[in-house]
Amino acid sequence: MTPNNLIIRPVITKRDIKAFVALPYRLYAGDPNWVPPLKGEALAAITPGKNPWFEHGKAQLFLAERAGKIVGRISAHYDELALVQPAEQGMGPGVGNWGLFEAEDAEIAKALIAAAEDWLRQQGMTKSLGPVSLSIWEEPGLLVKGHDHPPTIMMGHDKPEYEAWVTGAGYAQAKDLFTYEVPIDVPYPPLMARIVQSGERNSRIVIRHVDKNRFDEEAALILNILNDAWSNNWWFVPITDSEIAFTGKKLKALVYEDLIRIAEVDGEPVAFMMTLPDLNEKLIGYGGSLWPFNWIKLLWWLRRPKVRTMRVPLMGVVQRLQSSRLASQLAFMLVELISRDSHEKYGAVRGEFGWVLDDNGPMRSVGEAINGKVNKVYRIYEKRL
Repeated sequence: MTPNNLIIRPVITKRDIKAFVALPYRLYAGDPNWVPPLKGEALAAITPGKNPWFEHGKAQLFLAERAGKIVGRISAHYDELALVQPAEQGMGPGVGNWGLFEAEDAEIAKALIAAAEDWLRQQGMTKSLGPVSLSIWEEPGLLVKGHDHPPTIMMGHDKPEYEAWVTGAGYAQAKDLFTYEVPIDVPYPPLMARIVQSGERNSRIVIRHVDKNRFDEEAALILNILNDAWSNNWWFVPITDSEIAFTGKKLKALVYEDLIRIAEVDGEPVAFMMTLPDLNEKLIGYGGSLWPFNWIKLLWWLRRPKVRTMRVPLMGVVQRLQSSRLASQLAFMLVELISRDSHEKYGAVRGEFGWVLDDNGPMRSVGEAINGKVNKVYRIYEKRL
């Protein structure tokens, strides 16, 4: 028991889990920029046996209750794959996480974070890094810039007050994650056009669509490039076969062959770019449910979506080519080809790519070279336990 009859308790029952999932729908009811997630997907994300993150991670969920009313929530968790990463890359031995954080006021926030920290200490953790919900491949970071417009698919939205509440609990900035807004209904700068034209004349380079008929095989190929390309990044944790299958199943309806492309050099796949129509443009009006008639609307839209925004959640070039002229050429070719189709076939006028680490110079240079502007900043915080 804490002051003002505030109780922080672990999630145990099915009723607790339902309350945990339901809370954001009340807290953000008046926020026009919050996109209600589908409740079934929100539940699957925290359920062992459904989310394969639990194959290598352990979590404890907590609820805050005052006078019989649920007023906050948080997860405390750690990832066995993260614990064996090099410490200089942000994770490593003794690093635990918290996430899925929501609270009505500063007192509740402080008590929830303290409960998460206590649990992490009991698990032998010596450092807390968050928010991470639950995996870095899901919704990492606290939104600290860009509250004035909705997030795109697979990105989070938080109340502006949370920033002060987190720092008030003793947390300091570890890293910022940027998303870039890019106009795609206008020509890219002449320099980029020349680089792309040069690549198109190079017979060694082939940029191809993914083949949806070989979905599992293509997903595995992209996974291999991704784990290689990102392996030296701060905060990297390898994504597993089970996780790519889980994500692939969830996103398969949004996979369009002309929006996900693989670059080959001398017949070897060495780079890729994944682009998704911004499903949030539809979900923002669904209230978290497809019933009774939203599923019909969604299925009709998915036949050939028309959107304002396309999001690039993932792209990568194998390590051995990184920092080379060829890597930049491949990146610009992928951007140009997919942007063109996004605008001409799907009606998109803006793209968003990220997240991009604040110290990832090459990717930030790509964003700036294509007239991109940082439109959202998500912050990761750290604290010694």
